[in-house]
Amino acid sequence: MHGAMKKSLGIYIHIPFCIKKCAYCDFLSMPATLEVQKEYVEALIREIESYKTDAKYYEVQTIYFGGGTPSILEAGHIEHILNAIYDVFQVQNKELLEITLEVNPGTVTMEKWMSYKMFGINRISMGLQSTDNDELQVLGRIHTYEEFLNSFKMAREVGFYNINVDVMSALPGQTLENYKKSLENVVNLSPEHISSYSLIVEEGTRFWEDYREGGKMFHLLPDEETERKMYLLTKEVLEKSGYSRYEISNYAKNGMESKHNSSYWTGVPYIGIGVGASSYLDNQRYQNKRDIKQYILYAGFREKRICDIEVLSKEDMISEFMFLGLRRMCGVSKKEFFKRFQISMEEVYGDLLRELAEQKLLIYEDEKIYLTDYGIDVSNYVFSKFLL
Repeated sequence: MHGAMKKSLGIYIHIPFCIKKCAYCDFLSMPATLEVQKEYVEALIREIESYKTDAKYYEVQTIYFGGGTPSILEAGHIEHILNAIYDVFQVQNKELLEITLEVNPGTVTMEKWMSYKMFGINRISMGLQSTDNDELQVLGRIHTYEEFLNSFKMAREVGFYNINVDVMSALPGQTLENYKKSLENVVNLSPEHISSYSLIVEEGTRFWEDYREGGKMFHLLPDEETERKMYLLTKEVLEKSGYSRYEISNYAKNGMESKHNSSYWTGVPYIGIGVGASSYLDNQRYQNKRDIKQYILYAGFREKRICDIEVLSKEDMISEFMFLGLRRMCGVSKKEFFKRFQISMEEVYGDLLRELAEQKLLIYEDEKIYLTDYGIDVSNYVFSKFLL
C-alpha cells in the first residue's frame, strides 16, 4: 500500500459485556466483573497499538462502540479507548468524525451521559426493540419502556441530537396492532434514525432452544402473512413521518444516515477491535479469537490474535460490491464498478441484470442499478444471484 492518498477507515470496538443475555441474542456477549472489564479494556488498547504500522496509510472517518452493552463500562474506560485510537490513528477532522456508542436503557446515569458528550461521542444507538413491557420481558430485555424514555430524555437534555432507536417486529405474541403502536410511540419521540429488524430465531439462543423443542415460543410467533404486513407497515409509518429508507432495515431523517454502517455497504476498509471482532483490510477479511481469555492474552500480537483469514479474490469483491451495494436504496453505480474493477458491469452481469429487470426485481438505468420494492421483499434471493 503506497502513495500519499490515505484511505478512509472505520473502526469498530466490540464490548462483549452484558448484564444479562437477551433471549434472541446470538452475539458474542457475557456478564463480567469490573476486574475483567478493566483487563479487557487494557487488551483493547494493546490491540489498537498493534496497528501502528498500518495506521499511517489510513484516515479514520467513523468509530463505533458495539456489543454487548458498551454503556456498562465505566465512562473512563471509553475515554481511554478513544485516546488510544487518537494516539495511533490519524483522524482527518474531529469535527467530521462520527463516533457512535450503543447504549442499553437502564445502564446510563446522567453523569455517564455528560461524560460521553465530553469525550466527543456524537451519535447514540439505543436498543429499545419494543414499547410494550410484556414484549420486552419475553425478549429478556433488562429495561422497561419507561426506563428507555427516561434514558432518551436524559440524552436529549445533555445535547445528543443524533440518536438511533432499534425496533423489532415478528416477536412472539406480537400483534400487528401492538407493533404499529411501538412504531408510533418511537416516531413521536422523533429520533434522527430508526433501525427496524424482524426477529430471526438464531441457533444457540434461548429462543432457539424453545423453538427446537416446540415450546410455547414456537406457537406464539406471528404467521408469515402477519410478519409481511408488519414489514410493509414499517415503511408506511416511517416514511409518512419523515424518515427515508436508505438501506433495507434503516431509516433516517434527511442527512442523518449512519456513516459507519454505510461504510460496510460501500466496501470502505474497517478494523474490528476486540474479542471475536472482524476486520476488512487490504482485500482480506479476518477475525479475532472468540475466547475472551485467549483474546486478552494475545491482543497485542496480530498473528496469535487472529483465527480466520480469508483473502478475497476479484470475483469475491465483485459479488460483494453488488450484493452489499444493493442493500442501499440508492443502489450501485456502474461508473464506480468500472473504477474499482477495470471491467464493465455489463460484461460481468449483463444477462443477469436484464433477467432481474424483466422479473421486476431491479431497475436497470444508464448509471444506477437498484432494487424495486418487490426486489427488496425478496432481497436474499436477488443477492444470491450475484455470487460468482
